[in-house]
Amino acid sequence: MSRYEFPENFLWGVATSAYQVEGSPLADGAGPSNWHRFCRQPGRILNGDTGDLACDHYRRFREDIALMKELGLSAYRFSIAWSRVFPEGKGRLNPRGLAHYQSLVDTLLAHGIRPMATLYHWDLPAALEDAGGWANRDSAGWFADYAHTVIRALGDKIDFWATLNEPWVIMDAGYMSGVHPPGHVSPKEAPWVSHNLLRAHALGVQAFRADGRGQIGLVVNLEPKYAATSSRDDRAATERAHAYMNRQYLDPVLRGAYPEELAEIFGPHWPRFESEDLRLIQEPIDYLGINYYTRAVVKHDPRGGPLEVSAVPQRGAEHTAMGWEVYPQGLKDILRWVKARYGDIPLYITENGAAFADPPPADGRIDDRRRIAYYRSHLRALHEAIAEGVDVRGYFAWSLLDNFEWTYGYAKRFGLVQVDPASQQRRPKASAGFYAEVAQSNGAVLDREY
Repeated sequence: MSRYEFPENFLWGVATSAYQVEGSPLADGAGPSNWHRFCRQPGRILNGDTGDLACDHYRRFREDIALMKELGLSAYRFSIAWSRVFPEGKGRLNPRGLAHYQSLVDTLLAHGIRPMATLYHWDLPAALEDAGGWANRDSAGWFADYAHTVIRALGDKIDFWATLNEPWVIMDAGYMSGVHPPGHVSPKEAPWVSHNLLRAHALGVQAFRADGRGQIGLVVNLEPKYAATSSRDDRAATERAHAYMNRQYLDPVLRGAYPEELAEIFGPHWPRFESEDLRLIQEPIDYLGINYYTRAVVKHDPRGGPLEVSAVPQRGAEHTAMGWEVYPQGLKDILRWVKARYGDIPLYITENGAAFADPPPADGRIDDRRRIAYYRSHLRALHEAIAEGVDVRGYFAWSLLDNFEWTYGYAKRFGLVQVDPASQQRRPKASAGFYAEVAQSNGAVLDREY
């Protein structure tokens, strides 16, 4: 028996998000999203790329689901584009947009693949962005109304729901560095954005309790922080970085309070939140989704922005095309930390994967050995965490398809399957075959070397 066999009924899946793969952003009565508009601002996206075509998953989802079936996958995590359902974000419903996701879910179920639906993966209806977006307190109510509608329509067919994907990125990239929509650099707005996102999450959970079945959770991106030295300043910097990225959303949801370090980081911009809001944000969830890609080694740096922190590059380590260190031990470390701090909440790895430049095809085969090595090492680390008692129930590779990688356009390739931008032809890479063997053997093949 393989030492890497995973628990019985472990979910093996792949993940995508609407704007990154669907294309046809205005089809069938949909309204524009903030990303649709952001891509049209000069200089925002590498090479001026947009998600107008992406992977054409909106029209080719049946082909892609058949491919998932061939790979032997048991689950698919996707997101719903809010502006397909409500073109202006609220008010007028677009039945054709909702019907698309009904067809997607029905096709998944017909192939024996369990859907995991994410209600919000960064693409806010542009009309709501114009009304103040996530900085507007009303945004939580907008999201609740949207969630009620979608869950009522699909709730009897979907076992797994997620409210938000990576609220930290929405806040940090959208309101601190300004590299994502709405492009603000505003430490005054950022804490309110985080707070409204968490209020929206909680109201989304309540909507699910009223109209759905199965399980609902929150998806966060976690990145373990390690001090560059044992100095007091570097250790304190590490705690600030850890609170800002890893605890900012989990502490309020699972412990009822924001990390104290945030008041130090945001200074006079840190608000005093209503106790009623904090009680709402603790609405119980059924599972936590964790997206893991890399770690950060950090040091105290007075020039390092509000955190006074900067990353220390790890020379000699392998890095992905994103510049992220390949560090599988970090996945094990962050899972053990979640269990120690928050208890035995069920966990799913909702994203994990690597961007690498694919080698030219040889005899029709794309032999992406570095991606295979990344997956193998991280899945082994995940199995070790489970063996130590961490309750992880599923794993979703990022991503099924090479897709639109936000500000990097199509320059970074995470896919198990190559997508030709012109012909839209799908070509599974060697990593797809490897992952299929992992899924079909429930991890047993991880004993092998490739």
